[in-house]
Amino acid sequence: MVSSKGVRSRRLMSGALSTVAVGLLATAATPAFAADKPAKPTIVLEHGAFADASSWNAVIEELRADGYPVVAAANPLRGPANDAAALRSVLDHVAGPKILVGHSYGGSVISVAGANDPQVKALVYVAAFLPAPGETALELTNKYPGSTLPGTLDPTPFTLPDGTSGTDLYIKPGKFHHQFAADVPAGTAALMAATQRPIVQSALEEKTEAAAWRDKPTWAIITTQDLNIPAEVQRYMAKRAHAHSVEVRASHSVAVSQPKTVAGVIEKAARATR
Repeated sequence: MVSSKGVRSRRLMSGALSTVAVGLLATAATPAFAADKPAKPTIVLEHGAFADASSWNAVIEELRADGYPVVAAANPLRGPANDAAALRSVLDHVAGPKILVGHSYGGSVISVAGANDPQVKALVYVAAFLPAPGETALELTNKYPGSTLPGTLDPTPFTLPDGTSGTDLYIKPGKFHHQFAADVPAGTAALMAATQRPIVQSALEEKTEAAAWRDKPTWAIITTQDLNIPAEVQRYMAKRAHAHSVEVRASHSVAVSQPKTVAGVIEKAARATR
């Protein structure tokens, strides 16, 4: 004979087990990564020629302080198609929505890499090229006068193990400060010159295959004291892309000299496209 107390005990235990089972099922139905999903889009930064990913360091600090996850990709500087493929591998590895930012030649790269990617919600061009398909960086630079870059370059021929050859371009160290980063402290500019990454000459002559700015919200920071990409060239490209433009009295290295300004435009793009 079973007592009423025993029945009640078994009912309570059965109810408790059912509650636990429902809880486990609910947990299993919830993706493990849901709790780790960032509340804000990831900012993916692409540097340009004569620089490396560390050129974004001060901008990264500003963005992280405001809660944005950030990735600064390494740009091979071998040509828009090659470099866009490398950047796409980074984009594919970053979950969720992204804001894609390019400086200088990096603008040509994000224009290709960001095309047909629904997770790229906006583009931000920082003293950068916004090429249309079929255009080259060299062609755009020469559209209006003002670039003094050619006279500062140090061409360096190279030969690869397979016998193919090319020419890497550096900015001469003694000319780097004035040409590339006139509004950056001399000591910082000297470090930038010593750590600059060369771009292969053919990259500036390679036609761009796509233009993500044609169908994505676009912002542009135009640097009015730029000696690499003349401000008039930047204005032309930004107007053509219907970009939200901000003009800044800065050198080509605006991300180093005015990181708060650059971060502010990036965050504006992120807020507008959430």
